[in-house]
Amino acid sequence: MFVSLLFIALGSYGVYCAFFDMNRLPTGEFLSKKTSPDGKYTLNTYVVNGGATTSYAVRGELVFNEKNNKSKNIYWNDREEIANITWTDNDTVMINGQELDVPHQKFDFRHQ
Repeated sequence: MFVSLLFIALGSYGVYCAFFDMNRLPTGEFLSKKTSPDGKYTLNTYVVNGGATTSYAVRGELVFNEKNNKSKNIYWNDREEIANITWTDNDTVMINGQELDVPHQKFDFRHQ
């Protein structure tokens, strides 16, 4: 019984890491950055080369400029190599056509 529960727990953790945890995304190469109009946030974008069997992807990292430069991933989309960033107001950013209310919303192509 214990071994079965351990196997299920480890399997569940593996699925979570592979498909849900945006903190485990590959770093990638720096593309661009844009700061919000009030200077509270900066969005850094990176392109990730998936290798021969997968397409390029873009990762967007939100940096909290007023909180000791903490950051979190808020954007992850495959089949992209560029990042068009537009801040529409202090808390709303458009990344390649996806509108996000920061810091609460995220876009992850794996969950669409």
